[in-house]
Amino acid sequence: MPKGRLEHANITVSDIERSSRLLQDLLGWEERWRGPALNGGETIHVGEEFGYIAVYTDGKEHDRFAKGAPLNHLGIVVDDLDAAEKIVADAGLVPFNHADYEPGRRFYFLDWDGIEFELVSYE
Repeated sequence: MPKGRLEHANITVSDIERSSRLLQDLLGWEERWRGPALNGGETIHVGEEFGYIAVYTDGKEHDRFAKGAPLNHLGIVVDDLDAAEKIVADAGLVPFNHADYEPGRRFYFLDWDGIEFELVSYE
């Protein structure tokens, strides 16, 4: 049977610089690549050695999807949930749905484009 791992997710955002900066500040990731993309757009790959999130924009205004459609959320493990929450709040975003149950503590937030993130810590 083949074996795999998630290499990347590609999300459309209204401001790739802002989204890239949040991911770098929040996760300690770096910009791996940037360049032109489909439909005259631009993409930044933000991540680590084995995976990344591609933040893409085509420069056009898009309607926001309803929460949970078509994507429920992106779940990301962090080593310091409290520090991560401060970065989210300092960016003007609102953490919600805090929970502490096995296997870890977590909270969620919506970015500026309505994309939901779950941050979880197993510490």
